[in-house]
Amino acid sequence: MPRNPELMRTCITEMSKALEGADAALIEEFFYSLFTSAEADEMAKRWALVKELAKGTPQRKIAAELGLSLCKITRGSRELKKPGSAFRQLLDKLPPSQAT
Repeated sequence: MPRNPELMRTCITEMSKALEGADAALIEEFFYSLFTSAEADEMAKRWALVKELAKGTPQRKIAAELGLSLCKITRGSRELKKPGSAFRQLLDKLPPSQAT
């Protein structure tokens, strides 16, 4: 299916605004309603890889433990290193016990 960048931007912006200020339980329910089990699993693995990268876990170990390609992990690493990284900003919002 061809990608539609305008639709993607519009919908992601709308969802971001709708989720702003929502409680964690509602956001969790929304994710489970929106994504299939496979999609939710993929999203969870990507977030887990970001947390592992932030801890300094080697990329090959992350790949082996989460079953992700090195390409996905490298992309996550690049995003985490960007100035003003959204990954870093969200990690910083987590309580210390959840950030690792």
